[in-house]
Amino acid sequence: MRVGRETKGRKGKGVTTISGLPFSGKALQDLAKQLKKLCGSGGTLKDDVLEIQGDHRDKVIEALKKYEWQVKRSGA
Repeated sequence: MRVGRETKGRKGKGVTTISGLPFSGKALQDLAKQLKKLCGSGGTLKDDVLEIQGDHRDKVIEALKKYEWQVKRSGA
């Protein structure tokens, strides 16, 4: 699972992206809802990649490590 930050195609506004999640469907939607609430911002699911508005990489990584998943930070 990778957590990164992208600005491409968003007029300079950054989003936190989470890819390689181990499930899909309803479980993925529930996880997205929890992470968006944790970060206090909006987001979306696009092609099994979760996007959260803003730079919340540290919060997301800590939250995912609580599930004992292997998480890597991508990008700078």
